[in-house]
Amino acid sequence: MVPPSGPHPIIQIHPTRRCNLRCLHCYSTSGPAERDLLGVETLTSVIEDARGQGYEVASFSGGEPILYKPLSELLRHAKSLGMRTTVTSNGMLLGAERLDELTGCVDVLAISLDGLPESHNKMRACNQAFERMQANLEAVRKSRIDFGFIFTLTQHNVNEMEWAARFAVEQGAKLFHIHPLEEVGRAGETLCGSRPDEIESAFGFLEAERLRTLYANRIIVQLDLFHRDVLTRHPERFLPAEDECRPERLADCVSPLILEADGTLVPLGYSFGRQYSIGSVLHSRLRTLAPLWLAEDYPRFQQFCGNVYREACKPSELPFLNWYELIGMRSTATNFAPIQVF
Repeated sequence: MVPPSGPHPIIQIHPTRRCNLRCLHCYSTSGPAERDLLGVETLTSVIEDARGQGYEVASFSGGEPILYKPLSELLRHAKSLGMRTTVTSNGMLLGAERLDELTGCVDVLAISLDGLPESHNKMRACNQAFERMQANLEAVRKSRIDFGFIFTLTQHNVNEMEWAARFAVEQGAKLFHIHPLEEVGRAGETLCGSRPDEIESAFGFLEAERLRTLYANRIIVQLDLFHRDVLTRHPERFLPAEDECRPERLADCVSPLILEADGTLVPLGYSFGRQYSIGSVLHSRLRTLAPLWLAEDYPRFQQFCGNVYREACKPSELPFLNWYELIGMRSTATNFAPIQVF
């Protein structure tokens, strides 16, 4: 399977849920009071085993990964194994000293951007969030680390996409990544009704296409919405292989692989249904868990993905959907009643 996230299998690592902010749209309910923390020895082993399982990209998120003191050690370890590395940050703590630690061991730095300054500050529940993030961008440019911005699309801010994309271009970013809001974690409590509906998703899709044309050759515009035709024409991008031979490596059928801050490994998305979890790295190493999961649980996961895929391919008035949101919702559903897809 070549996953929607791209041809290079990704392990997304959440070393901590500690964060300097309590963002309204946080999927992991991170914040200043959270203390979930994985040890550096555990994470070093996970990275080694993930490489052995075929993963090529180590992506660090949170929480705010900049608050995890051994982050640069882990990044350098991943690089020593031949992996590409990414870090997702709210940008407020990216001072010159911290950037010096990251230089040479981060391939892509992704910084959150939630629209106009007032919208960004409201989403971040901090009236200094945009100002402090923006103040660090000069140091980010001087570090020569490639960076981009992640914009969360909601029911209410498609009109701010162009401003955010222009800001990204003006700041020298190489990527403008648009991710639709998913009502999980804190977002399920504070932003109920704010995920983009089918009409807003259509507007978002069209606006992303316009921005690609407007800023062609200046910035990459990536959108985590898919046209249903892509699903129907390229099932191999969304489904584990259906042949009788089970994959030898986890990366051949699961990407991204998520390591949550409590040590649980799950496929495809944060808080994915625990019945499909690979296991806990606090109890066993990934190199032990992976072959057991492939032998015992992979067929059930394969069948589940097929059921969701068939649901997603059903005709709809507007043909756009967030595949990761849909499959995540289905993984935690208490029954198998169809879920509305966009």
